[in-house]
Parts: sequence; structure tokens; C-alpha cells
Amino acid sequence: MDPVTDLDARFGDPSARPTPWPETLRVLEEAELYWLATVRKDGRPHVTPLIGVVHDDAVHFCTGVGEQKARNLDRNPQVTVTTGTNTWASGLDVVVEGTAVRVTDRPSLQTLADAYLDKYGEAWRFEVGDGAFGTSDDPAAVFRIAPATAFAFAKEPHGQTRYRFPAR
Repeated sequence: MDPVTDLDARFGDPSARPTPWPETLRVLEEAELYWLATVRKDGRPHVTPLIGVVHDDAVHFCTGVGEQKARNLDRNPQVTVTTGTNTWASGLDVVVEGTAVRVTDRPSLQTLADAYLDKYGEAWRFEVGDGAFGTSDDPAAVFRIAPATAFAFAKEPHGQTRYRFPAR
């Protein structure tokens, strides 16, 4: 189901039009790098770059189970993921807000491992273990972020589009 789409005229050029969701989804799918924001135990933000894949309109990422972001997600699964061009006058920046949910079933993990391989090549070939990527003593937890709200920040002309997604 497509999200409800609104253009916020307060934050853009009068000639701006809403960015269609398929265009925003394409930017998410093609991004090489994402920035993930989680919340630490004491409420401070934690932001880190990572790789990821988009599957079934959701952003997926993995992290070692002992890493800071995994520990943060154990306490608070609310996250923000960003990607884009890091330029002022061209491209499209995207922000996705949602809840990170751990993926543990083998078929889904295999699909995502294949997606990482397709996108990033051999450098990011993951073995599927028991509820995680990897079969060693240091597995990587895999998370799915289904968007609750997303934003596209267009630059030609400047315009801010908000997408609201029905509860899944």
C-alpha cells in the first residue's frame, strides 16, 4: 500500500511538488551508505554509518550483537535512518523513522543475505546462522525497519515531502 503523501509548503520553493514514493524508494534501494540513529540508555543519541538493503519496502541492516547500536535497540527500538547526496543544490535526501524489529527466521535471513551479496558483492557475503548472520561466536543481528513516517528533501526545486504509512 502506498503511503499518504504531503508536501509541506513551509519548507520549500513555491514551485515544488511532492516527490513520488517510488522515486524516494529508489534512492533508498540504491544508497551505498545509510546513517542509523538510535538512543543510548541515558537518552543521548548514537549515530553511526552502515550498509543496508531495502526489501519489501523496508530498510534492513545488521550489527554485531554486542555493538552499541544493538544494545540500544534492546532498550528502545525506535530509530531514524538517513541517506542521500550530502549536497545543497541537487539530489534527494531521505529520512525514515520507524521501529527496528529483529529478523530471525532462516528464509528471511537468507533472502537478505542474498540481497547484500547482490548489492555489495563478495565483500559482504553473509552466512546464515541460527537467527542471525554468521555462525561464529560473534553473530550479527539483522533488523528490519518498516517506515512509520518518511521524508524526502528534494533540491531541484527545494521541497519537503512527508510520507505516512498505515500501521502494519
